[in-house]
Amino acid sequence: MVVISYLLTMMAFIFWGLRIIVAMATKFGSDFPITCMDINMEIILLFVTLFSLIFIVRRRIIGALIYLISYVGYFGTFLYKTLQTEVTIDQYLNIFVMMLGIFLGVSIFFDIGLNRNRKEIFGTKKTDWFFKNEQFDRKLDERADTNQYKF
Repeated sequence: MVVISYLLTMMAFIFWGLRIIVAMATKFGSDFPITCMDINMEIILLFVTLFSLIFIVRRRIIGALIYLISYVGYFGTFLYKTLQTEVTIDQYLNIFVMMLGIFLGVSIFFDIGLNRNRKEIFGTKKTDWFFKNEQFDRKLDERADTNQYKF
């Protein structure tokens, strides 16, 4: 389950980077296959996503909830509006990206919600693997301090 958490977190950062590229391409008028639905809301969503990604990395449920609400609210609204009209071939990539954003928000929320008892992914100390294991403790016998070496 830890691998899935890593992959979902990395996918969230990659998707956030993709949304930055889409927002910049829309703002500068570049011809990019993925388009921005509303540039002002997209910029607000980017900052909200950055804020919630910090909490997602720290495995807090509030970050996952903010991420879920913002992505379902933004992409769900535009997905519903797009599917109500006649869909052209150019819009299929946008529909896929919207569905990916909704799926990512729901899956991160369920991942953190179901694994609430697990601590942070990254651990607390670098040496816990050594000091918290009994098998690595040095066993001393009764001769440890009484060895007399002659030269």
